[in-house]
Amino acid sequence: MADMSPLFRRKGPAPQDRLVTLIGKPGCHLCDDAQAVIEKVCGDLGVPWEKRDITEEPDLHDQYWEQIPVVLVDGQQHTFWRVNEERLRKELTGN
Repeated sequence: MADMSPLFRRKGPAPQDRLVTLIGKPGCHLCDDAQAVIEKVCGDLGVPWEKRDITEEPDLHDQYWEQIPVVLVDGQQHTFWRVNEERLRKELTGN
C-alpha cells in the first residue's frame, strides 16, 4: 500500500474527530494504567475521550464486567485489560 497513489488511499476520520471511551470501575489498577495511556495518546493527538463506570451503568456491567478495562474507539471495541500505546496511536491516526 506504500506504493499506492495518495488519490487511492482510504482516508479515515481525523484524530480530533474520533472518540475514545474507557470503560472501567473505581479501584481497578488496570483501569488506572489504561487511563494513563489514553490520557497521553489522546492528549498528544487532540482526541477527545470519556470515562464510563460499569458500577453506574448496568448495561455496561453486563457486557464488559469480565474484560475491564475496555477501550472503545468510535463505539467499537479496540482492546481490553491492557492498552498498548503504539497500537492505540496507530488506530487513531491510521498509520
